Amino acid sequence: MTEPRFGGSIGRTVAESTPWWPVEPRPPSGAPNVVVVVFDDVGFAQFANFGSTLATPNLDRLAAGGLRFTNFHTTALCSPTRACMLTGRNHHAVGMRAISNFDTGFPNMRGAIPKSAATLAEILRATGYGTYMVGKWHLAPMHETGPAGPFHNWPLARGFDRFYGFLQGETDQFRPELVHDQHYIDPPATPEAGYHVTEDLVDHAIGYARDHVSAAPDRPFFTYLAFGACHAPHQAPQAYLEKYRGRFDEGWDVFRERWFARQKEIGVVPPDTTLPPRNPGVKPWVELSDDERAFAARLMEAFAAFLEHTDHHLGRYIDALAALGQLDNTLFIAMSDNGASQEGGPTGVLDEMRYFNGLAEDVAAAVKRLDTIGGPDSHTNYPWGWAMAGNTPLKRYKQNTHAGGVRDPFIVHWPARIRDRGGIRRQFHHVSDITPTLLELIGVEAPAQVAGVTQQPMTGTSMAYAFADDAAGVPTKKQTQYFEMFGHRGIWHAGWKAVCYHRPDADYDTETWELYHADADASEAHDLAAQHPERLRSLIDLWWVEAGRNGVLPLDDRRGGALFKTAQFRGNTARRTRFVYHPPLSRHSADVAPPTGNRPFVVTAECTLTGSNGAIVARGSANGGYVLFVKDGHLVFDYNFFHTHTQVRSTRPLPKGPCTAGVRVEREGRSGTAILMIDGQDCGSVAIPEMAVMVSSTGMDIGRSIAPVCHDYAPPFVFEGVLGRVTFEVAASRAPQARKEALATERVTQGLQ
Repeated sequence: MTEPRFGGSIGRTVAESTPWWPVEPRPPSGAPNVVVVVFDDVGFAQFANFGSTLATPNLDRLAAGGLRFTNFHTTALCSPTRACMLTGRNHHAVGMRAISNFDTGFPNMRGAIPKSAATLAEILRATGYGTYMVGKWHLAPMHETGPAGPFHNWPLARGFDRFYGFLQGETDQFRPELVHDQHYIDPPATPEAGYHVTEDLVDHAIGYARDHVSAAPDRPFFTYLAFGACHAPHQAPQAYLEKYRGRFDEGWDVFRERWFARQKEIGVVPPDTTLPPRNPGVKPWVELSDDERAFAARLMEAFAAFLEHTDHHLGRYIDALAALGQLDNTLFIAMSDNGASQEGGPTGVLDEMRYFNGLAEDVAAAVKRLDTIGGPDSHTNYPWGWAMAGNTPLKRYKQNTHAGGVRDPFIVHWPARIRDRGGIRRQFHHVSDITPTLLELIGVEAPAQVAGVTQQPMTGTSMAYAFADDAAGVPTKKQTQYFEMFGHRGIWHAGWKAVCYHRPDADYDTETWELYHADADASEAHDLAAQHPERLRSLIDLWWVEAGRNGVLPLDDRRGGALFKTAQFRGNTARRTRFVYHPPLSRHSADVAPPTGNRPFVVTAECTLTGSNGAIVARGSANGGYVLFVKDGHLVFDYNFFHTHTQVRSTRPLPKGPCTAGVRVEREGRSGTAILMIDGQDCGSVAIPEMAVMVSSTGMDIGRSIAPVCHDYAPPFVFEGVLGRVTFEVAASRAPQARKEALATERVTQGLQ
């Protein structure tokens, strides 16, 4: 920030000089606190006040005391939605075409928000607001999320005064990868002691509010609270899991009908709305096998428990604001970032990384572990059928530009200004409208420059007019909104929507578009393309205009595994084949750990064992990964392929003096061999029948294991002795073969037919 020019005068002495003090920034008089709560992967119907029978009493009280917007839209994916929400611009225009894990070499996918698009936190902090971020960030390129940064895209560099949460797209809820301000920390407690990250996040959000109100009662605050719920892994305390036992045994068809009827009853959808047929690939519940039904029902129980547990702790935060006397003048938003997730596939998954490895779930094996679902030893996501029900009455899912991907619950609560409490608003709006709305309501102009950088114009349309008591029937002020995600496209204009479901490598010019009169067809059930070809053509043409205006091009249909394998990653990790670590170290997140998922590698550690046990390298968690450790004086390597363990123990113990210990992992396709080494000599080997392409979303520990990869030890399992340099030698990337493999993965994960 530029220092203001001195406004006094300076003479030879104080008596001959005139002092001057810069004016401290102050928000407009009466400016409210702002709280934006973002849920993750929660579908249109899943808040109880949007139709479900799930327990969300605290979201319900926000809705009862405020407004529900039932025609609110997002981008179909998490990072892009968050970028829109914080900047007031469309996601392609701010370098966030997809999740921040990728930089494809084009302006629309840099994985970071440019300085020409200041965040709401940057704008409000400059006016005197306190700014606090708690929870999921996922707006920094993943190669920048290591303990050495760089930090210029972390929350504190993008306008937030404090941060407590996680930088990645997901984290284990019982053993999270936590960052406090600018540094990694260990979770403050263990799952066995009752720890769950949602409670921890809310504790910090409450603490920030108490500190702020106590120390700066004359200044408002902005808090961005971004829960991990309900992104996979679906994890909750046991008491919440047990509450839902047997509750979903009737299946997704029954619940979809039940929730649809309730949506009509409470006015979330018009009474003449049609429930579309099942999404492609979703079987009728009655056609599932007994194992498939048992597995799917238990997965839905975990989701419901996760949502209710999060709602409970959100209630603690609301109560804390009320106790501080702040709730009445807090403009409180609660929303989801995209529709319900399709990433559990047709059956659901016990371990979500199976999806990203292109692997179907083995349901017969999974049902033997039903009681682990929702706990620390699972990383679950539910099947398409439950995601479909969660998006009732909308088609398709997260990642798609049909309404099931982009239409989401949105609640506004502001007792000081909203009088139509419990009201419903049907005006079309988009997540890019949030920042313009908040700036208008606060009374702050969008700045032309921030920190000397000329700003892109905001493209969002303020929703503030719809907050008025008599605004229920007022037409929307928004005229046009495009959508694009992984080649799926859509455009809404003046009450009509054209949308295209894109299959990888399909011809953009010849694939089928659908047309819906969105104002009269809330569920996109009646395709009018054949009746109105000219209107459809004009909307498609308008889509290309908006694409050019907002930096959408070039179109890029790589998704999931294809992007992970073929996008041009930046940072040291992508270019290096040798990594040397000097423990003790902070946790290294998955994207800055050595890229061992699809390559042969060698680990060598210089060590002096003074005890008999301890971890040398641990990558992943109980849900998948590998660990090199010492147990009872012997070297052990365990490869965890989604709870199938392959283990080898050294044929001789480690010496008590200085030595080298390591493992050589060779690969041949999906299988491999692990060979243990002590002082350069092989001392045990084992064939690994199946290996992952993407190891785990959990990072790497050296000299300890915070997240246990196997249950032969208990965390933190610190190495008993002196651990010197630990070296990884990793084979070069197999990128030339990646596109073919990635497309095969897409056929599995997207259910293409």
